[in-house]
This record gives sequence, structure tokens and C-alpha cells, in this order.
Amino acid sequence: MREHLKFYINGEWVDPAVPKPFDVIDPAHETVCARISLGSEADVDRAVAAAKAAFATYGMSSREERIALLERCIEVYQSRYHDIAEAIRMEMGAPKGLAETAQAHTGLGHMQQALDVLRNYEFEEDLGPHRIIKEPIGVCGMITPWNWPVNQIACKVAPALAVGCTIVLKPSEIAPLSAQIWAEVMHEAGVPAGVFNMVNGDGPTVGAALSKHPDVDMMSFTGSTRAGTQVAMNAAPTVKRVTQELGGKSPNIVLDDADLEDAVTRGCMSMFMNSGQSCNAPSRMFVPAARLAEVEAIARGVADAVVVGDPAEEGTQLGPVVSEAQFNKIQGLIQAGIDEGATLVAGGTGRPAGLEAGYYVKPTVFSGVNNTMTIAREEIFGPVLAILPYESEEEAIAMANDTPYGLAGYVQSGDIERARSVGRRIRAGNIHINGAPGGYEVPFGGFKQSGNGREWGEHGFTDYLEIKALEGFAA
Repeated sequence: MREHLKFYINGEWVDPAVPKPFDVIDPAHETVCARISLGSEADVDRAVAAAKAAFATYGMSSREERIALLERCIEVYQSRYHDIAEAIRMEMGAPKGLAETAQAHTGLGHMQQALDVLRNYEFEEDLGPHRIIKEPIGVCGMITPWNWPVNQIACKVAPALAVGCTIVLKPSEIAPLSAQIWAEVMHEAGVPAGVFNMVNGDGPTVGAALSKHPDVDMMSFTGSTRAGTQVAMNAAPTVKRVTQELGGKSPNIVLDDADLEDAVTRGCMSMFMNSGQSCNAPSRMFVPAARLAEVEAIARGVADAVVVGDPAEEGTQLGPVVSEAQFNKIQGLIQAGIDEGATLVAGGTGRPAGLEAGYYVKPTVFSGVNNTMTIAREEIFGPVLAILPYESEEEAIAMANDTPYGLAGYVQSGDIERARSVGRRIRAGNIHINGAPGGYEVPFGGFKQSGNGREWGEHGFTDYLEIKALEGFAA
């Protein structure tokens, strides 16, 4: 069993002010796989003080110095790549293949993208006789989730380092092992003392202390809409900037001219990936009512063929969900779908056959769903797909937008112009046309209660910068 009881503050591994051991559970086996310590307000104070002191020099560092630093971070990350993938598999149950090819890769992808942007980013420009300067905002508090742990660390830390900010990170206490390795990477790469700090802990204690802290200049949060609201409320008295990437209930509109077999199969597999634990998962599939029976048959076949099992085994496509609490929540929502009259096409409550231990959920498909049902309104965050029939394109778009969320959307059509037109009308931050993947250079973030601000690529630099006007500069 791994033990990581220290925090990374001011370039050193230090003991917590008050030790508070916390067990990390391997969700595949329901066993303790590691132990960390939960932090306190005193630990946050110490980390923020280190970050504030470091900003005095790092905030004035040159582009060339930061380029060299990111290059070293990338080199060290590559040397720890497989360790990170293994940690993610253990802490949150990502299948081995997904952990290696997707989860761990995101850390590398975001750092490389930040480096590419930094090389040519315009930090200064002239506006007539005036000089407009973009300078680092200062000390950045970061709270990251357990579902894509390194992805969310990297897409925050990399641009912050690139522009000259200093950082205090609170990773998820449920999945902290990959964050531990990330901190080790930062240390080995020679990130200056105090520039990157990490304090483990829970949201109500460490998260709240970080959000409220008067010396934290901005908060970047990824997680549930409920928790994001609390971060914003805690931050409000100090008028710090708050960016949020929150929940989603993303629509997937399959138009009547789409290749039904391909569109439904891809939509189902996208929903089941990462055990449905992705904020941008296509959890509501809108299909032509006249073809509902065909859609149900395709979806049933896909769900029944998904290989559910130990994430350490080759060939596993769907591992466990992250925790007992998450498992119980998902079971309750599946039961709500049944109770409210949706048609259960595949899956259902309980564990898959042959899996008596671990937080495994059956790949589940409901049909005949309408937008008033709980499973169409709430973010389930599990491998549960809701199929909603529509009569017209207009009705599909209206139902797709009938949600408090707006993170992502998906459109499938045989006519690219039609797909583009429908995509423009979906009120969400990221629209995928005909299965197109996102890229590290594309801004990621949501409308409405899915958050504010954007991460990834050049747009990901913006929230870590302040704008200063030097008026009359040329005079």
C-alpha cells in the first residue's frame, strides 16, 4: 500500500499542520490502496504564502525561462508516463488501455500545447499610442476532480506556468495518486520553490480555505455545479476571479439522414467510455421517433457486447465507477428511470453478472425518455444513456436546449451543412459534428450552469492574465 502523507509546499515535502490520515479506495476491489493526509486551513495558509512570495520573481520571468521550464516538465513527465497511467487505473478504475492511451496522454498533450502557444503568444500589443500588456494574474488556486485527474491538473497548471502565475493545487482526495506523481514531476523538473504547491484535502476544508483566501488572486475549479457554486460564494468577498468547468447533460442529435448503425453505436460507446464519468458525455440521444425500434435494437446490441471487468485486465472496456457513494447514486437514478416509466433497453440495477466486489455498474440504456424525467434532467455520471424520440428537427433542437447545462453537444447527419446548422443552434460550448474529436488547441468550457471561462490551447491562457493599458506609451 502506498503512503503519501506529506504535502508539497515551497519546493519541499512537508508534514501537515495536523495529521489526518485518509484511506484511498481501489474501486475495482473495494480495498484500501493508499493513504494520504487531509489538510487544514493552516496548510493552505502556508502554501499560499509560498506561492505569493514566489510570484514576486516568477511573475517577472522571461518567456525563454518559462519555455525551458515547460520543456523540462514534459521530459520528466514522459519518464513517469506509465507510473501515472497505473496510478489512474488504481485510483479511479480507468481500464488499462484508456489510462495509457487517453487519461495519461492528456497531461502530455496539455503541456505540449501550452508550450506551443507560449512560443509565439503576444503578451504586448500597441493600440495607437498606447501599449496593451497581458500580465500574470498572480496566485492561482486550483481544485480538480477525480474523473479525468491528470487532464484537469494539466489543463490548469500548464497555462498558468506558461504565463508566469504561481499555483496551489487541491486535487481530489478520492483520486490523489496521479496528482502525487505530478508534484514529483514538477519537483524533478526544477519548478522554482513556491511556484507549484499541492495540499491534499476535502472541499469543505481545504477547498473552502483556498477559495476564501485573500492572497489567492483567482480560482479555477472543475467539478459539480453544486460545488462550483460554493466555490464562487466563498470567493465573492475577496472579488477574485473564478473560472468553472461544471456539470453537463449533453445532447446527441441523430438526424434522420444519419447512418443510424454508425451514429447510435458511436454514441453508445462514447457514453460508456470512462464508465460514463465524463462531464461532456453524450448522455441524451435524440432520435427520429419513426426509427426508435431500430435505435433500441442497435443500442441493446452495443450495451450487451461491452466488456465490463477489472481495469487491470487486457480487453476491459468498462471498469468500475469511482466510489461507493457514486455507485449508490447511479443505482438510485437507474431505479428512478424505471419508476418514472422509461423503457429499460439494456442493463439496469445491480452489478454485472460475475462481479461481486467492486463498484461496477451495468451498461444501461433507457428509451422512451422525455425531458421531464429525472434521468433526462440530472447528471448521472455513470454508464447510463437516455434515448429521447423526436418528431421534427425543430423539436429535437428545442429538447436538446431544454436543460440547465450547456457543456457539449453532438450532431450526426449525412449532410454536413445540415449538421453545421443544427450545431450552431445548440446552446453549448463544444459541439462535435459527426463524431469529430476535440483537440488540445480547441477551447473547452460551457454555457449556463456548465460554467464560465475556457480552458485548453490559446484560449486557456486568457483567464490567467490581467490586462493593463499603458496610455501614451509611444509618446
